[in-house]
Amino acid sequence: MTLSLPTALLGRTGLEVTRLGYGAAHRRAMSEEHAGRLLNAVLDAGINLIDTSDDYGNSEELIGKYISHRSSEFHLATKCGSSSSGHLWTKENVLSNLEQSLRRMKTGSVDIMQLHNPSVEECERGGLLEALQEMRRQGKVRWLGVSTTLPHLPTYLEWDVFDIFQIPYSALERDHEEWIGRVGEANAGVLARGGVAQGEPGAGTGAKDQWRTFESAGLDDLCNPGESRTSFLLRYTLTHPHTHSIIVGTTNPDHVRENVEAVHEGPLAPDVYSEAKRRLAAVGEEPAA
Repeated sequence: MTLSLPTALLGRTGLEVTRLGYGAAHRRAMSEEHAGRLLNAVLDAGINLIDTSDDYGNSEELIGKYISHRSSEFHLATKCGSSSSGHLWTKENVLSNLEQSLRRMKTGSVDIMQLHNPSVEECERGGLLEALQEMRRQGKVRWLGVSTTLPHLPTYLEWDVFDIFQIPYSALERDHEEWIGRVGEANAGVLARGGVAQGEPGAGTGAKDQWRTFESAGLDDLCNPGESRTSFLLRYTLTHPHTHSIIVGTTNPDHVRENVEAVHEGPLAPDVYSEAKRRLAAVGEEPAA
């Protein structure tokens, strides 16, 4: 039985997306059968946004094989720019990427096509905006997006052509916190990636150096009884008023269930959120050892 998750409107797209999305960047970390079960479990949990890429191994083929028959249940986002030798930022290549993605995922169109982290210079030199607009004119892409970071984000936002921005963000990676607000205020959709920092080391695959900030800031004191650090981190990301959906990838069905439960728990209470930000800022101001 498909469950119900909290949703948000993805900026000006009007797409109603669950606050938790699934990142299918497993890069062949699972058997095909495991991946098929997991993709269906994601949909059964009520998640209605699947984010993938032509860079992610056989991810698109597995989506086509195991859940294309359930396409009415989810919004599909992918990315373009890959080639056999890395990224190739030309109009011809990204248009070819689209056709390959459609074949792999057994669909005639995708809801969101995202440029996969090109620089502003690469985007301009390669005619990538023209390629995206051509995809939309052909009816093969509904909304245009970019997966990006600073220093390129401000320029992309100023262009006012991207409907969705995918941006790294969590309590342990706050460089884009202010810019996420600016993107949301511009009525563009925000997909937060890295919202759980790959999970606490031991339970997930997060980096120990990055997760030391959690302990240094004393965030354990702010967790609910029995709440994991990963769940608290997800709820922190969820609390930002302009994160519409948080893309979290995992190969573990138990982690999917834990993430769903955290989203059902909802954003942090205002006083807890304010205190968490205060403590994180204090850690950031400490001199390096």
